[in-house]
Parts: sequence; C-alpha cells; structure tokens
Amino acid sequence: MTKEDALKAAFVAGLGIDPNSDFDSLTYRGIDEWDSVAHMQLISEIEDAFGVMLETEDVLGLSSYQAAKEILKKYGVDA
Repeated sequence: MTKEDALKAAFVAGLGIDPNSDFDSLTYRGIDEWDSVAHMQLISEIEDAFGVMLETEDVLGLSSYQAAKEILKKYGVDA
C-alpha cells in the first residue's frame, strides 16, 4: 500500500465515506460526513496510519484532503 493509499484509507475509515470518493475535493464540512466528531476520528486514523502525533495547530489546520497531504510532509510523510 502506498502512502497515498494509506491516507485515503484513513479518510475512508475516519469519515465513513466511499473508497471511490473524489478525495481531492474533500473539505471539512464540505460533506455531511465530515463534522467535528468525524474530524477527531480522522485525526486518530491518520496518526495511527503514519505513526505520528499531530500538533494542535495541524489538527485545526487539517481542513481538506490536500491540507492533510501538506501537513504530513512536516512529519516526513510524502503521501
């Protein structure tokens, strides 16, 4: 599994969305499934998938799939 596949899997598990979703268009509150509770589940899934602990500013800044990819780069993960 590639790192991008692992990130997509984290979004699927954390948000309960279809694996065939248009990930590039996903934004916080842009879909019904991505509310504040699901956001914390998503953070947990990402942290588990990549063995990182996101800083508070990154948890708050994770507002889209693209933002998640950029944030993970700070932790040495190029998804």
